[in-house]
Amino acid sequence: MAGAEDSAERQSELEPVVSLVDVLEEDEELENEACAVLGGSDSEKCSYSQGSVKRQALYACSTCTPEGEEPAGICLACSYECHGNHKLFELYTKRNFRCDCGNSKFKNLECKLFPDKAKVNSCNKYNDNFFGLYCICKRPYPDPEDEVPDEMIQCVVCEDWFHGRHLGATPPESGDFQEMVCQACMKRCSFLWAYAAQLAVSKGSAEDEALVLSVDGKGDQEVIKTENGPQQDSVPKEDVPGGVNGAVQSVKAEPSSEPAACSSLGSGLQTALNQSLNTEGQLSCKLEALQAKQFMRKDSATYWPANWRSKLCTCRGCMEMYRDLDVLFLTDECDTVLAYENKGKIDQATDSRDPLMDTLNSMNRVQQVELICEYNDLKTELKDYLKRFADEGTVVKREDIQQFFEEFQSKKRRRVDGMQYYCS
Repeated sequence: MAGAEDSAERQSELEPVVSLVDVLEEDEELENEACAVLGGSDSEKCSYSQGSVKRQALYACSTCTPEGEEPAGICLACSYECHGNHKLFELYTKRNFRCDCGNSKFKNLECKLFPDKAKVNSCNKYNDNFFGLYCICKRPYPDPEDEVPDEMIQCVVCEDWFHGRHLGATPPESGDFQEMVCQACMKRCSFLWAYAAQLAVSKGSAEDEALVLSVDGKGDQEVIKTENGPQQDSVPKEDVPGGVNGAVQSVKAEPSSEPAACSSLGSGLQTALNQSLNTEGQLSCKLEALQAKQFMRKDSATYWPANWRSKLCTCRGCMEMYRDLDVLFLTDECDTVLAYENKGKIDQATDSRDPLMDTLNSMNRVQQVELICEYNDLKTELKDYLKRFADEGTVVKREDIQQFFEEFQSKKRRRVDGMQYYCS
């Protein structure tokens, strides 16, 4: 018998003890995460009337737009009101997106919140995420067939999500980076390699370094002029290590093969661009200065610290290059997911006022004193009532709480009925 008790004690010592404080702290952390992701979005009104929203929480409905149909995205409010019982994919956030709910992509559904929508939103951009597929492996997340524990990271340019092991460069172990640019986007926006040498969070393994291409500015060179950008130096023609295409690697910014259907520039970005283009006399170009130094290129993703965007050159030539590559948003600090999350937290903190204090502020002095006395009575009696359960080691059930409030209301009525009022 004693052995069984000792075994039970040892087992209880091995089991983790979770206190009420731990539960409350975990709940608060989850609430803060939800506020960060959803706090910047309206949960009651369709966002369509706002046009292409800079950032918002988005969802795709596989019930209404299954794979094989046209991709579509819906806002937070429509996910609740119009697709409450449907199978949804959470898309986190997408930039410059307008809610599609109920438009021509939805065959048998009309938006309950904003039915008067255009047939299509031509400025929206879509990818495989809208069908629940991610990364270069085009797999769902979470993936029931993937037994490898791996985090998903979103590319700040194309906004697709990638497994860390499929990015060509191991993510920094400390997680000390704010944004990531995937392999394909680094290839398309090759000017970023010059900045990566100075700004990117370095993390290299032996396998990563095998992919490095040296660009040291030595040897035979030729000057390349981009159609929309500053004059840039090409890289020397060298033999490329095995496993990488042997084509000459240049730092030239190549324009996007698919021009944007319409401009996704916000008013602030367009103003900045106009000011840059109208400046008399081109300022010195930071990019040209960086390209004159030694740097390396890899066939991999890159990881960037906070505020790295503020270091990008904004001279006339570079601004034109960003526009041609459709990455002008990189010069906008408010475009970042971090800025969106911080806005959500601030908005939530502003809205979450104490209802008791709001009630007190609306009362006169006598009413305030009476309410405070009632509150103190309730707190004292509830504490004494729950203490009985704690002393007896019994569980508090729903009917016990209901009984407490019924008795409390009964006592309150007897106190009120027993009062005598005098008029002078």
